[in-house]
Amino acid sequence: MKKLVLILVALFTCTPMSVVHAAGPIVHITSKAHQNFTGEFRNDELAQELLPTGSLGKLVFTPTVKNKVWVIDPALIDEVIAMTTDYKLGSDGEPVGTEAAIAWLNQLKQITNGQEVIALAYGNPDVSLAKRLAPSELRKYYAFGKSQLETALDRTVRSEPSGGWSKGKSSLNNQMRKQYSDNRKALTKLSRVVTDPQLIKLRAQLAKLLSPSLDKEAREFFSNNANTAVAATVNKLRINGGKYQITTSNVKLPVTVINEFETDVIIDVAMVPINSRVIVDSFAGVNIPANSKRQLEMKVEVIAPGQTVVTAQITDDKDYPVVPEALLSFNSTVIDARVTWFTTGAAILLLLAAAAQSVRRVRRRVK
Repeated sequence: MKKLVLILVALFTCTPMSVVHAAGPIVHITSKAHQNFTGEFRNDELAQELLPTGSLGKLVFTPTVKNKVWVIDPALIDEVIAMTTDYKLGSDGEPVGTEAAIAWLNQLKQITNGQEVIALAYGNPDVSLAKRLAPSELRKYYAFGKSQLETALDRTVRSEPSGGWSKGKSSLNNQMRKQYSDNRKALTKLSRVVTDPQLIKLRAQLAKLLSPSLDKEAREFFSNNANTAVAATVNKLRINGGKYQITTSNVKLPVTVINEFETDVIIDVAMVPINSRVIVDSFAGVNIPANSKRQLEMKVEVIAPGQTVVTAQITDDKDYPVVPEALLSFNSTVIDARVTWFTTGAAILLLLAAAAQSVRRVRRRVK
């Protein structure tokens, strides 16, 4: 009997709680997104929400009640942390929420001490929609959210993807869903070679676009802002396009690769001509230090004169493209030696044939 009791106790202790089986009152610490994808706050509304009389302040500035379950959006906590120092507004006015953010965050740590804390998926996305659009990314939202919240609260928290803690449905339209998917794919490709923490966070922040708390205006604002932020981030790793004039059959030309991330990257560069006028070597295992440029020596062999284009594609070590390709335009005025020998030989043959014809004509006249 004792063994049976111990087994049952262990089972119920280790099994994640669901909303239905929560031990006590449930408090949801969530709100709409306030901070855009470039770090600015859209306005200072969050400062008002954090006051003791605000919607978020009323949840934490209360007497402690035992056995509460705190369900928290880690992205919201990151926004509050961003407000505890100097922060910028995208609208007119001076930010005034620093003291409110510090007080609210300290109170949250104090009132949740010793109580159950559940981390939602980062950005509190509509879970059913996220599962349809990107199930593997949803798992990352949960893992990233748990890690961020544990760092913020300096304690262990729980993450229960199947616990049913998320609420609400997103009204994201088809066009914005496609934009979300395109941006997610662009950052996923870049993540193959870049491990910068800011890239990891931006990838997680895309979950905000799937949040049920956004109204129509906010969905449009944050979707457009995400497009701009993702494009700027992808452009941090690039090859400069250029035009080259070639006058010799074999030449080495400079190609500039730029890395504006805070971490080193190791990449391959595939050089592919669109025709057979030139032969170009590719590059493997190129190390580009953080916040730097590096010039590569591109070996070019001219086969035939004329204009051609070479696509320069940054890839990972498995040849998967990670950023949009660059175009290098070549204009060659040199004639390859093999072509010269061929044309010279043909000219000699034509000359000999003409001479032989002349001899035959002279002989006929003599006869």
